[in-house]
Amino acid sequence: MAETTYFPRRLILAGAMISGVLLALAVHMLGARYGLDLGGLWRSDTREFMPAGAAIAWWLIATVGFCGGYFTATLMDSAVSGQIPQRMRQFLIAVGVLVLAGAGQAASAPSPIPTISGMLAGLAALCLGAAMAFCGAHFALRRA
Repeated sequence: MAETTYFPRRLILAGAMISGVLLALAVHMLGARYGLDLGGLWRSDTREFMPAGAAIAWWLIATVGFCGGYFTATLMDSAVSGQIPQRMRQFLIAVGVLVLAGAGQAASAPSPIPTISGMLAGLAALCLGAAMAFCGAHFALRRA
């Protein structure tokens, strides 16, 4: 029987964080295209306290960052020991490429939000995605 090999936990944590951040940023770009932007938090022309689109975008980015980090860490931990079938790997790679391609297309179009607000929203999405991806990957590695 073949001996099971393991990745160092820090390598799995780093890979899962990068994956979670990329997925969170992709969701942020796709959401901004459909009107769900964090930039609504810094607008002064709205009469509402907080636009619903900004709240939905905040929770969506946090959820995708956490789940992306958690599932990537779980998959990386089990992929090393050969527990993931080849078809599942190919499917996950295809889904990841399609999400990132859609985000690239959304990012190449003109932005519907102002520049400073868009920059602040992008930085907030990056920080939120990184924090949640770290939490998801950390929980997955503690469970494994």
